[in-house]
Amino acid sequence: MAVSLGEVAAVGGASRLRRQLESGSYAAEEYVKLLSQQSDGDRDLQEHRQRIQALSEETAQSLKRNVYQNYRQFIETAREISYLESEMYQLSHILTEQKGIMETVTQALLLQANVGEREDPAVVGARRAAAGATDPHTNPFLPLSANKDALANEEGRQRTLTTLLEKVEGCRDLLEGPGKYLVYNGDLVEYDADHMGQIQKVHAFLMNDCLLVAAWLPNRRGMYRYDALYPLDGLAVVNVKDNPPMKDMFKLLMFPESRIFQAENAKIKKEWLEVLEEAKRNRALSEKRRLEQEVPTRALPMPAEATNPFDVDEEEEEAAEEDKATPEEETVDLSLEWIQELPEDLDVCIAQRDFEGAVDLLDKLKEYLSDKPVTQVVRELRAKVDERVRQLTEVLVFELSPDRSLRGGPRATRRAVSQLIRLGQSTKACELFLKNREAAVHTAIRQLRIEGATLLYIHKLCHVFFTSLLETAREFETDFAGNSGCYSAFVVWARSTMRMFVDAFSKQVFDSKESLSTAAECVKVAKEHCKQLGDIGLDLTFIIHALLVKDIKEALQSYKDIIIEATKHRNSEEMWRRMNLMTPEALGKLREEMRSCGVTNFDQYTGDDCWVNLSYTVVAFTKQTMAFLEDALKLYFPELHMVLLESLMEIILVAIQHVDYSLRCEQDPEKKAFIRQNASFLYETVLPVVEKRFEEGVGKPAKQLQDLRNVSRLMRINPESTTSVV
Repeated sequence: MAVSLGEVAAVGGASRLRRQLESGSYAAEEYVKLLSQQSDGDRDLQEHRQRIQALSEETAQSLKRNVYQNYRQFIETAREISYLESEMYQLSHILTEQKGIMETVTQALLLQANVGEREDPAVVGARRAAAGATDPHTNPFLPLSANKDALANEEGRQRTLTTLLEKVEGCRDLLEGPGKYLVYNGDLVEYDADHMGQIQKVHAFLMNDCLLVAAWLPNRRGMYRYDALYPLDGLAVVNVKDNPPMKDMFKLLMFPESRIFQAENAKIKKEWLEVLEEAKRNRALSEKRRLEQEVPTRALPMPAEATNPFDVDEEEEEAAEEDKATPEEETVDLSLEWIQELPEDLDVCIAQRDFEGAVDLLDKLKEYLSDKPVTQVVRELRAKVDERVRQLTEVLVFELSPDRSLRGGPRATRRAVSQLIRLGQSTKACELFLKNREAAVHTAIRQLRIEGATLLYIHKLCHVFFTSLLETAREFETDFAGNSGCYSAFVVWARSTMRMFVDAFSKQVFDSKESLSTAAECVKVAKEHCKQLGDIGLDLTFIIHALLVKDIKEALQSYKDIIIEATKHRNSEEMWRRMNLMTPEALGKLREEMRSCGVTNFDQYTGDDCWVNLSYTVVAFTKQTMAFLEDALKLYFPELHMVLLESLMEIILVAIQHVDYSLRCEQDPEKKAFIRQNASFLYETVLPVVEKRFEEGVGKPAKQLQDLRNVSRLMRINPESTTSVV
């Protein structure tokens, strides 16, 4: 009684201690003072310490259990947060682009209003950025300030570019070209985008058409090594919100990569953001004006001196036809507003995940250029568009990758698959779609919990697998209706997934050594589900037969050996006595069992007072053999015909040999008559029932069973014995 009271007191003390520590008004110092005043000595403090430590361990275990229980939700939440972060970056990029477009439109309207302004807007933007950045006398990398003297300005730009080429190793061949000049430059520190760890110190050089990033050479002061060169057309600038100690940062987006840089202070960061945006706008305006003013010309071929007077008329006609065709080839109108904005519109569609809109724009351009000649301007436009097509394809491929969330079923992939098909990549779309569905099926099978009876698990497994296969087939037929060449790939995929299903099926049914009746029911369930695929014209029954034949053969042979061993064991203890079932209920139950086995004339073998004129061995053999036959017929398909037939013959032969041997060895006339009665039951009742049921289940008679029944009526045990007729 004292022990139980102590335990109750300990539990009450632990709960009271938990409430004190969880209280909102808990103060550690006050609690320690109060505890010191109430304690009698070191022993009380040590006991209290042990209680606190036990409570801490209990809390840690509870927290660990909660984490394990919600581990999958934690992983999914982290993945969704990652996706959300990526979309927020894309949204920030879109907003920045929209801001740039609005400012570009405003500047274009101002330029149109100012008719007297003749200077190139790119030059004006470069001068404004250079003048507002720093003093040209203290920084040799900046261009000279605005000067009305064009010659002095050109010399200043050339001198600045020459200085740049001397300071940076490995960029001379990249930057040599007419019209290229420096706009802004400065020191930056690069950080890792994932872990926000410092990577290296760099020096960035902003030209009128590109951004050069060079790394510091630590052993050579004032010298740099070429790191990367980014065209302004595909560059996006995103402001990074300050989060001390990480501040004064901005991000450069170059699909599919991104880099984060830190400026020296907030003022320099602001200058970088403004100069980069202005340089991008000026670059876009210059490119637009160049396309509007460029008129492609093609030099006419000089006519060769005529040497044949009879060909003069033909040459004149050909020259006239070329003169007529030349204007058509040279006048490709690419000044339309939607064509000028096409690359930027494609970038926006890709960033906003508007895949349909992007493909619609590509189809519109393809239709417009279908009857146009391929000029240099068209090639340049197509080069820009092809880069966007590559980016769009990469995004669509990522949408179909198995690493993405597999929720939503096959229909969730329809959007990406349909756009890949429209882009002319039906083969890649088919391959990615099938890989995605294979990963989904594998995940669904792996997530099935193995609990309860084996048959219940097989029902769940077949439902999950064949439902997924049926949905995939219907979605495949919808998506690839016009691509008949992809159907062979689907058949190959279905075979591989069926192998995955059979592996899980066999591991649970055959490797776990289930009974033959359970295995037969499981195989029957799998066959019934497989037949459902016939509704869509897909028959995989032969595949499941081919994959299961080895395991079923082993199961039949194993169960045959078990029956033979059990029969031999009963034969060794056979006393050849009639069965006494003791109660009418037991006799009625035996009648029902025999009737279910197909033995309809069993009543003629029953006697008075619950006696049966058959031995226990023969009755048990009959029930076991018929149960084996019924289970085997559920597993039957043509490849198993001989295995089943030979197994039946071996089982029957054991019983027949035992009866014949007992008939020869028995000397008692009454027992000999009883043995003849059991033999008559085997030959005239059991074996015909086996033959009939086998023929019904297989569809054709078994001549081997008939021969066995006829030949076995005359058997010789050894050369010295005489032949007996039953």
